[in-house]
Amino acid sequence: MHILEIPSFFPPHGGDFCIEQARALQQAGHEVRILACVQLGLTSDRPLFWKANTARVWKEVEGIPTYFTLMRGIPKCVLLNERRWVRIVCSMYAKYVSKYGKPDVIHAHCAKWAGVAAHAIAKREGIPYYITEHLSSVLYEKDFGKHWEKHIWARHLLRTVLEQADCVIPVAEELVDDVADWFGRDYRYHYISNTIDTDFFAYKERNPLGDRPYRFCMLARADVYAKGFDVLSKAWKQLETTDRVELHIAGRNTDQEKVTRLFAGCEKVIFHGMLDKNGVRDLLYESDCLVLPSRSEVQPLVVLEAISTGIPVVSTEVVPQCERIANACSIVPIGDADSFLRAMKEVIGTGANRVWSAEVSQMASPVSVAKKLEQLFAEKQGQRP
Repeated sequence: MHILEIPSFFPPHGGDFCIEQARALQQAGHEVRILACVQLGLTSDRPLFWKANTARVWKEVEGIPTYFTLMRGIPKCVLLNERRWVRIVCSMYAKYVSKYGKPDVIHAHCAKWAGVAAHAIAKREGIPYYITEHLSSVLYEKDFGKHWEKHIWARHLLRTVLEQADCVIPVAEELVDDVADWFGRDYRYHYISNTIDTDFFAYKERNPLGDRPYRFCMLARADVYAKGFDVLSKAWKQLETTDRVELHIAGRNTDQEKVTRLFAGCEKVIFHGMLDKNGVRDLLYESDCLVLPSRSEVQPLVVLEAISTGIPVVSTEVVPQCERIANACSIVPIGDADSFLRAMKEVIGTGANRVWSAEVSQMASPVSVAKKLEQLFAEKQGQRP
């Protein structure tokens, strides 16, 4: 099957989900390429904004042939930027077809704005399009405001794009309800998880507790409120005085004052700052339990990565049902430090479990996700994957 992936976000602005699914489909034997346009912000991307080369180039991204360009966004002109972005992608598509022919399927990542471009192309070309949706209401509110008064055009546009897609693929079933107030539910949807590298985050036995402390870890960026660092600090200050424990914290800027000051006076907290993929795995392998007291998540893949290595997780109700592996997840109310403390106490002594790791593999391994996607795409093609 010839599959064209169109991401709304791509490096240097994320896009890992698109790359991982493209690789999974490629490894399953499909002809897969990426068409990517990245919008730069005057403030967020300074000084790259002025130095960027906006030429359209072919390159390989982790083994995936990619047609790539950059676009300088015009500050505070959301509608104009959307139209420019979609126009560029449609123009790139025409060049793509002259080189490789029409794809069998267009797979967009996020309705905003890859879904809009996929809809425009599919309507003209008669090609089925699918949208894997990653964005929550919190992220839409961040861009458009809680009630969208100034951007009602975007609400109507995205609703149409979702309703006319051959299928919308939320990465967590809860996303459908989460954005229903804005986009309704009048579209076909089928949940499929994002992928994690289950071979890399493979199961590993932990060293016996013996005389060592039980090690908790938290892996998150330094967004104190959204990630619930304040909740964790309240719980931890009580836990470390009564139990033999350690807490390891890692993630972008987590070694800076806005996080470290929350744990002032704590003697059993170690800050690692930003870690690469190998560093994340090493920390998980040295830990006995992941904690994630978040107030907002869509599909926190760190939960699956931790369970894939065999350890349990203590988190909040933001974790979608699909990630709540039986007996591996302790789920507590959002913002409740006392409940979080009780859950952490209860998990102390719990060891690694190979069964949990196998369940994650069935749900989120590249092989599993590729098989689910190709079966969905093949329905419209009238062919076997």
